[in-house]
Amino acid sequence: FEGREASCILPVQTELNGLTGEGILVGIVDSGVDYFHPDFRNEDGSSRILRLWDQSVNGNPPESYVTGTEYTKEEIDKALALEETEGRRLVPSRDFSGHGTAVLGIAAGNGRASGGVNRGVAYESELLVVKMGNARENSFPRTTELMEGIDYLVRQAVQMGKPIAINISFGNTYGGHDGTTLLERYIDDVSNIWKSVFCIGTGNEAASAGHTSGRIISEGEETIQLAIQSRQSSISIQIWKEYTDQIEISIINPSGVRVGPVPEILGPHRFRIGQTEILLYYGEPSPYSISQEIYIDLLPVESYLTEGIWRIVLSAGKIVTGQYEMWLPSDNVLNRGTGFLFPTDATTLTIPSSASRAISVGAYDARTFAYADFSGRGFTRLTNMVKPDLVAPGVEVMTTTVGGGYAAFTGTSLATPFVTGSAALLMEWGIVRGNDPYLYGEKVKAYLRRGAKKIPGFDEYPNEEVGYGALCTAQSIPQI
Repeated sequence: FEGREASCILPVQTELNGLTGEGILVGIVDSGVDYFHPDFRNEDGSSRILRLWDQSVNGNPPESYVTGTEYTKEEIDKALALEETEGRRLVPSRDFSGHGTAVLGIAAGNGRASGGVNRGVAYESELLVVKMGNARENSFPRTTELMEGIDYLVRQAVQMGKPIAINISFGNTYGGHDGTTLLERYIDDVSNIWKSVFCIGTGNEAASAGHTSGRIISEGEETIQLAIQSRQSSISIQIWKEYTDQIEISIINPSGVRVGPVPEILGPHRFRIGQTEILLYYGEPSPYSISQEIYIDLLPVESYLTEGIWRIVLSAGKIVTGQYEMWLPSDNVLNRGTGFLFPTDATTLTIPSSASRAISVGAYDARTFAYADFSGRGFTRLTNMVKPDLVAPGVEVMTTTVGGGYAAFTGTSLATPFVTGSAALLMEWGIVRGNDPYLYGEKVKAYLRRGAKKIPGFDEYPNEEVGYGALCTAQSIPQI
C-alpha cells in the first residue's frame, strides 16, 4: 500500500473508470511463481496465468523451443482444482527462492489474500511467467535462458494480440556497461517488434566495492589495489577501455611477487604466483563494440586465494583517451570485504539495465523519501546514456510470498515491478481505452520520465542516482 501511495498509483486505480491493467499482459522472466497464491487467481479460483514456461522442468517445451515444459492456463486450472499436493504433482513448477513470486505480486497481484490491502499495480492484467532454467555448464550468467524467455513472452503477446509489459528483475556485472552486450542489443531489437515495454532493475551494486575507474596518461602507470579476504575461492576482474589505447598489465600478489608487464598480445596468457594461478586475456573489439576487454582470472592452486592486498598495474603505451573501468563479479558471490580499496559508485548499474530501449529502474525508500544507497547507478560507460530512467519504492516493500502470504523485501528487483505495472496501466489507458493506440515502447518511457517527482537532496535532473526522479504514475498519464 505504501509503495502504491508514494508512486501516485492509488488515485489512478480508484478514480472513476480507474485503471486496472485489464487487456494488458504482464510478463516476467524470473525464478518462477507460486501459482497457488490467491493473488494470482480470479474470484472463482481459476488462474490469471495464461502460460507458465518452466525452463528447468524437462518434458514438454513450447513450440520451437527445446528446453523445459510449458503449462497452459487449462493445465494450471486443473492443478488448482485439486488438493495442493496433488495439484503440484500435475504442474510441478516451483519458485524455490520466492523472488519471482514477490516481483509478480507488486506488478500485478490482485490482493485477494489480504482483502485488497496488498494489491499490486496492474491487478487485473493477465499473466505470463517464464522460470529461467539453470545456467548451462561454463556459460556466462544465464544470458541464453533470459533471451529465450524474452523471445517467448513477445511471441505469446503477438499471438494473443495484446500489448505486454515485461519485467526483468535480474542482472549481472559482466560486460561493458554501455548497452552493447549481445543481450542488450537483443532487447533493443525485440522492442521494435510489438507493443511492448521492458522494465529492468539496475541492481544492488552501488554500495559494494566492485567497481573502480580512472584515467591513465601516455607512458604513465596506474596501480589499482584489490583486497581479497580469507576463504575467497576465486575471482575474476574485467577491465574495459577503448581499443585505441595501448595498456599492458602487471599483477603483484600480497607478498610483492610481480608478473608482467604482460605484452598486449591478443588471446590468453597463463602464469602462476605462489599458490595462485593467473589467467590474463586481452580481448579484441566485437562487431557490436569498439571497446576492448581485458579479463583476469585469479584461481587458487588448492582451495582459496592468497588473502591480502593484490595490485593490478596498468602501464600505458600510446594513449588517446586513457579512460578505463574495472568490475568484479556481483557482490553476492564475493566474500564480505573483498573488493577494490578505492571503489567508485558511478556506473554500477547491472546488465541488461544499460539497454538503451529499456526503462531502467533504481530504488528509493518510500517511507523516508531517500535514495537507497545500494541502488545501481548510471550513467552508462562511453555513451553516457541516462540510466536509471527513474526510481521506485525498493526498501521493505510488502508483497506476495511462496505459501500464500506476504512479507517485506528490499532491492531494485522490487522497485522494477512498480514501473512494469505502471507501464501496463499507461498502455491500458492508451491502447485498450483508445486514448492513444501508440502508447508503448519509448513513448511510455517518455511519459514516466516527465511525470517523475523530485527526491529531496537532488537539485540536478537527470542524475546518476535517481535519473529523472521517483515514479509518479498519476502525473505520467497525459491530460487530454
